[in-house]
Amino acid sequence: MSVLERIVESTQKQVKKRKKKVSLSDLERLLAEREHHDDRPFSEALTRPGVSVIAEHKRASPSAGTIRDGATVEEIVTAYERGGAAALSILTEGPHFQGHLDDLRAAQAACGLPILRKDFIVDRYQLVESAVAGADAILLIVAALSEKELEMLYAEAYELDLAVLVEVHDEDELKTALEVVDADIIGINNRNLVDFSVDLETTFELLADVPTGKTVVSESGIHHREQLEDLERVGVDAVLVGESLMRAPDPEAALNELLGHQGEDDLV
Repeated sequence: MSVLERIVESTQKQVKKRKKKVSLSDLERLLAEREHHDDRPFSEALTRPGVSVIAEHKRASPSAGTIRDGATVEEIVTAYERGGAAALSILTEGPHFQGHLDDLRAAQAACGLPILRKDFIVDRYQLVESAVAGADAILLIVAALSEKELEMLYAEAYELDLAVLVEVHDEDELKTALEVVDADIIGINNRNLVDFSVDLETTFELLADVPTGKTVVSESGIHHREQLEDLERVGVDAVLVGESLMRAPDPEAALNELLGHQGEDDLV
């Protein structure tokens, strides 16, 4: 069983447990009663001039173990906001990434950036849960879903006013994302979810097959300003950066450096 299959199976069990505590109908009632939160358009945040950075709050991962101890969600996301992030990604998967929906709620209360709920979405329940918690967008991973599930969850997310980042890693998955849901926002994951190896070339190889007019996000393996410049040159709209920012002693300064906001005179 691959890491991805193990995480999906674990997620299905976790969702069953949560449904027993709070039913889907109860969640839907909470959503109906919820005051409409400020509009934070995720899609627009990714298409600003230059490459937009989706900065990720990520406590741990199966490949890296614990990434950062001691910092609060509020400290990290406000540093990202000051550093020039266009949007946030909040990892909420628990057993493998030590995340929680409370992290998303804390981020939503602490700053004004659009928020992507990064998780392994396999059930409508998680979509409603995301909307109730204050997410503006959700991730759907093509490798984790059947075509029917992808189609259904994509449509239901939009009904709930959630933008959708559809994640692919190879040509077949990209073809599925385009043919099954005609995804507007395509995330190209440079990390192989079978063995967790990372290769930035994945974005460059797949980009040629993405139709004009789609928003493209390169995910994983981005650490340096030069990489961002290379991706901008080929037409990538945004990057999702987590581990390198979470490991930085000063995430705000690290993000400024990545975006080229510091030492610009030296580049002339």
